[in-house]
Amino acid sequence: MSNRSNQAIDSSNKNSNTNSKAPKDKEIVRDYFNSTGFDRWRRIYGEGDVNRVQRDIRTGHQQTVDYVLDWFKNDKNAVGQTVCDAGCGTGSLSIPLSAMGAKVYASDISEKMVGEGKARASNPENPIFEVKDLASLSGEYDTVICLDVLIHYPDRESEEMIAHLASLAKSRLILSFAPKNPYYVLMKKVGDMVPGPSKATRAYLHKESDVRRVLQKLGFTIKRKEFTATSFYFSRLLEAVRN
Repeated sequence: MSNRSNQAIDSSNKNSNTNSKAPKDKEIVRDYFNSTGFDRWRRIYGEGDVNRVQRDIRTGHQQTVDYVLDWFKNDKNAVGQTVCDAGCGTGSLSIPLSAMGAKVYASDISEKMVGEGKARASNPENPIFEVKDLASLSGEYDTVICLDVLIHYPDRESEEMIAHLASLAKSRLILSFAPKNPYYVLMKKVGDMVPGPSKATRAYLHKESDVRRVLQKLGFTIKRKEFTATSFYFSRLLEAVRN
């Protein structure tokens, strides 16, 4: 899943002192999307000319966004619903959701991504954009959505993030993640060997069974699911409703 990155950086260090000073995943993600990664993903999430790989990722990401929008359309419940779009990027989901009548709070760890989202939105009051990481989010929302973010964090941190996001959701939590299976593990290893200046964050795959286990433990039941797979993007999308 090339959700803003599709490779892992070398996390090995020569001694424990170096390990203690190594940047954490959150810091790496924040720095990346405020620097070299911003321009790359701004173009991918936009409509301008991109290369073949970026176009493929754009297509995959948009398919995932469209699945979520279709769920709202099918349920006919967007108008007036409060939604938290956690990790909103440039607003590819937040902006159309707000146009459907939802009251959207959109946050991202990257100040530049949030600035781009504000620039793309026609309504300065909806969505409401703010720079925040997932752990800092607060409040209560009818639906909490987190797309293409968990790939940046290992299992333990991802479980903590899911639990925190679930605590903010009154009725529904929608997540996407890169599923871990032998085929995608192999694809990731191949991608790790391909160098590139825009590849600067770790990429983690997650077992669907583990994500389901966490959601069940938190009191949620899977209502719907979808899967997106293009040449360079793969994503499992789950809609979980509170029991």
